[in-house]
Amino acid sequence: MSKRLLFVQGNEACVEAALYADLEFFAGYPITPSTEIAELLAYRLPRRGGKFIQMEDEMSSMCAILGASLTGKKVMTATSGPGFSLMQEAIGFAVMTETPCVIVNVQRGGPSTGLPTSGSQGDVMQARWGTHGDHAVIALTASNNQDVFTVTVEAFNMAERYRTPVILLLDEVVAHTRERITLPDPGEIEVVQRLKTSVPEGTDYHPYLPREDGRLPMSDFGGVHRYNVTGLTHDMWGFPTTNPKIVYGLMRHLVDKIEGHTRAITRTKVFSVDDAEFLLISYGSSARTALHLVRNRRARGERLGLLELQTLWPFPTEVVRECCARVKSVIVVEMNMGQIFHEVKTAVDDPEKVFLANQIRGEFINPTDVLNVLRTIQGRGV
Repeated sequence: MSKRLLFVQGNEACVEAALYADLEFFAGYPITPSTEIAELLAYRLPRRGGKFIQMEDEMSSMCAILGASLTGKKVMTATSGPGFSLMQEAIGFAVMTETPCVIVNVQRGGPSTGLPTSGSQGDVMQARWGTHGDHAVIALTASNNQDVFTVTVEAFNMAERYRTPVILLLDEVVAHTRERITLPDPGEIEVVQRLKTSVPEGTDYHPYLPREDGRLPMSDFGGVHRYNVTGLTHDMWGFPTTNPKIVYGLMRHLVDKIEGHTRAITRTKVFSVDDAEFLLISYGSSARTALHLVRNRRARGERLGLLELQTLWPFPTEVVRECCARVKSVIVVEMNMGQIFHEVKTAVDDPEKVFLANQIRGEFINPTDVLNVLRTIQGRGV
């Protein structure tokens, strides 16, 4: 069978991947620069037997997909920074109730209304800490449209595997860049399905009791089992509790089921890292600039390498530390004030060798921005 080739935007690649991953329900509110996701799914999803609904705002959109997920559906919503802010309380509810869902945030300049049509990477920390309380979260990203497809499928897989909300943190540049992608054949990429409970009807079902492998089987809400769903701390039956032992066990479970599997969740790409003297660390559209510079300077004999992060949370501390250990200096390339920069400095053994090449002008970061930082470092002999 010949492969199907498409020439699409990043937002369109995200839609193709969501359908490949068996998306069944989408609720959202149009917002630049993610609107194409909603527009395409409004047309495509009903023709596959799925449901699309435009909600009155982002808060209701998030709540709608959580309700649909609890009934057994694979769900997704899409937004940008202002809408993502409105979703935070419901994202916390998804964390506490362990409800699988995918949230696409196509980042734009902020804060507030900011720069609606300009790319940014300013929501990295919001993705990690936007909702209140101690919790763990999965946030993925990609720098090109083929990877957008792959990472979107992974987002659905991780949501189902870990019973958690997964944030797909794209940015305007990737979302609106048109590139050729190759659609994989059915079954070529693993698609993880909902793990359903084997507990028969009329038998005591524990909706929040993990198996030995850590996974929590689910029963479709409104189906054969009756159970409680609450944002309060709860026991294995889902009923509220303030028992310190149970609360401690629940909090440890919510964090450990993700951070205890960081190696399995982590997705990275490396380019010319093995012999690099200077290492660039980047993600999203900024990684395109970083990769261009690596290839350009390599052709001139400079030993420059790139570590591209596709998993931002949980932060791949061990991978970053390993890649940084052998190089003279590290430059973090991103379009914000240095959100991943601070994580890298914390991860490495020598934080003084980590530098920031960033851009907050509302423009795409270019190779000269990064090269200027590199030349300054080389001039200092760092």
